[in-house]
Amino acid sequence: MSDQSPPLITVADDDILARRILPGIKALREHLGCSLQDALIAFTDRYEILRLERPSEFSEAPDTYWDGFYS
Repeated sequence: MSDQSPPLITVADDDILARRILPGIKALREHLGCSLQDALIAFTDRYEILRLERPSEFSEAPDTYWDGFYS
């Protein structure tokens, strides 16, 4: 049995940091070949990781990042 983590998916990092939510979801969907719902989940998972690892690089504060986005 392997203890390897899943590969890191960074294809949408620039979109996530710049609050380009829809282009980021689209990039993940195309890269992963998954459903829109799965791409949204991947986006939010990566968002949470980037908030912890690179908080100063975000263009938007955490409390306003998702304003106006309704899924």
